[in-house]
Amino acid sequence: MGRKKKRATRSFNALPLFIGLALAAAVVWAVLPRHHVVRRTHTHKQIAAIETAGPARPAPSPQSSAEAPLSPASPQAGLSPQPSGSPQAQSGASPSVSAPASPQNSGGPAQVAIIIDDCGQWPKTEHGYLELPIPLTMSVLPHVAYSHAIAQDAETAGKGIMLHLPMEPLSHIVAGPGEIRTAMSDSAIAAQTENDIAQVPFAAGVNNHEGSAASADPRVMKDVIDVVKAHNLFFIDSRTNAKSVAAEQAQQEHVPNASRDVFLDNRADVAYSEAMLRRTADIARQTGSAIAIGHPKPTTLEALRLMYPRMQAEGVRFVLASELVH
Repeated sequence: MGRKKKRATRSFNALPLFIGLALAAAVVWAVLPRHHVVRRTHTHKQIAAIETAGPARPAPSPQSSAEAPLSPASPQAGLSPQPSGSPQAQSGASPSVSAPASPQNSGGPAQVAIIIDDCGQWPKTEHGYLELPIPLTMSVLPHVAYSHAIAQDAETAGKGIMLHLPMEPLSHIVAGPGEIRTAMSDSAIAAQTENDIAQVPFAAGVNNHEGSAASADPRVMKDVIDVVKAHNLFFIDSRTNAKSVAAEQAQQEHVPNASRDVFLDNRADVAYSEAMLRRTADIARQTGSAIAIGHPKPTTLEALRLMYPRMQAEGVRFVLASELVH
């Protein structure tokens, strides 16, 4: 009887321990699965976020954030970019196109005069111009290898002929033999101009070669214009300087005159010269006439070969420079 009571007592005392262990096991079982589920859910959210955002982007380097170099700009209306060595680049002159403030043409023909400067040095290209079946004016430098020959050939071909008179630029680099310089006396300017005119037979007019300094000097230009007038020639201002007084002096002396509107080939590029020819035609349609100056460059010759039939088909009439002076 005593043993039974002791066993019952030990069984009773073990019962709370068993219940405690069972409860602890239940708690552990309940906690572990929940923690595992939370970790898996968190991992899925991270994956979803990465897939939505895409791959991470590296921070831009200084080179990648800089702008790429601009490609060469196409010719803009009224402007013409100035390459190194061009008359305007040396003088800081106005743009190659002097666009009118408002249209002035009253429905008449659009007349275009093309002047080819610097002639007498590259006979092969110059003869290419002479072969074109349109009126052109060749402006011939004095005292160069083919001054007389190209003037004679231009006369035979029925083209216009001018003296391309070398005049001092703002850079003060010598513009060529026979140059008119601002330091010359009045008598020296007159004598040099006479000598240069004699170098180019059949010349009907004069325009300045370079001359961004000399053309802006009223005294120098009066001396030159006096000689031009004495020979019954006209004068066309190449406008290598926006401050030129050449046309003003010619008007005061009642010498027929005009001014250049467009330079065709400040870049030796066919497409560029084509664009400048189109600009010349636009000015002529707006105002009735336009004067464009080019040079004995093969690219300019090719552009003119391509463009003159199109321009004629659009109503442009090519004329000699002498027809546009007033």
